[in-house]
Amino acid sequence: MIHLYGEAYDRVKLLRHLGDISQVAEAKIYQLTDGNEKGTDAIGFRTGSGLNFTVLPNRGLDISYADYNGIPLCWRSGTGDVAAAYYEPEGLGWLRGFYGGLLTTCGMTQAGAPNVDEDVELGLHGRVSHIPAKNVWVDSRWEGDRYILWAQGKVTETAALGEHLCRTRRIWTELGSNKLHIEDIIENLGYQDCPHMYLFHINIGFPILADRSELLAPSSQVTPRDEHAKNNLSNFNFGEPPTVDFQEQVYYHEMEPDVDNHIRVALINRSFNNGQGIGIAVRYHKTQFPYFVQWKMCGQGAYVMGLEPSNCRVAGRASERESGTLQHIEPGGRRHYEVEISVLTSNDEINALAAKIAENQK
Repeated sequence: MIHLYGEAYDRVKLLRHLGDISQVAEAKIYQLTDGNEKGTDAIGFRTGSGLNFTVLPNRGLDISYADYNGIPLCWRSGTGDVAAAYYEPEGLGWLRGFYGGLLTTCGMTQAGAPNVDEDVELGLHGRVSHIPAKNVWVDSRWEGDRYILWAQGKVTETAALGEHLCRTRRIWTELGSNKLHIEDIIENLGYQDCPHMYLFHINIGFPILADRSELLAPSSQVTPRDEHAKNNLSNFNFGEPPTVDFQEQVYYHEMEPDVDNHIRVALINRSFNNGQGIGIAVRYHKTQFPYFVQWKMCGQGAYVMGLEPSNCRVAGRASERESGTLQHIEPGGRRHYEVEISVLTSNDEINALAAKIAENQK
């Protein structure tokens, strides 16, 4: 059954009320035309539940914006949806195109701080979020009483005489849902082992992030990245007010999976809307993403908490190689990643998830 506007419908009953399914849900392609966004394709999703989000095929099929019934779900920086042509790969130049958004992907061969690995200069967080996708397929279909909407495409990170990784991404949701799903398959089409670093930069902002909002996570150990983060370790899981000259804090979490080897984490604000509550939950496979990075940035304007499943830490590729933790994909090999992002629309839903997370920590 389809749960929509407080009622339950099957396919036949619902369609009797509509001239076209786009009246309640769609995935619509359009193009941005202004300033440094010009020429960037976009796909706007509406699920009918109140969940709306925008996917940018020209920016690696990442998710630049999302809201629920008009409530923003992600932080947005002042850069806007910068076209891929303006990518600055050197040093921290990645930040000039970092719009934030619900999802910015980092990788596929480098993630984390700028560094020099085997005489190769690597900028912040790699190239994948600035590579336009090919073979983009936007469509929808009925599967029984479920109406599925999706966007799919391929992003290739390659160089002559160098690496050749191809990622096929599928982002899908369905009519009446407050969830979206990201499925990535990364293949090594080259003939040598290829370094592989991969991180989902999920950027939650106001009003979910607020003073005393809380990170829920089945963490058995939380390790600060540096002394600055260590000084605020007792407060790692709480939001703070927007603060002048706030310095970013990064924490590495060791998580306890559930019986299906999944991890569930959430950023929640129980006080939102006079105690109704709201949150964002993330679900992923522990075997696919063995690390979880928390980015806490409570500055004025730069007011965001990053929930970041990853296969690496964020000191950069040289550091991963030195520590012996750098992953590789063998020739012909592939890696599979699945992540679910959902809206928690009330404190009842928040409490139910909190109980599941607490169960994993026993």
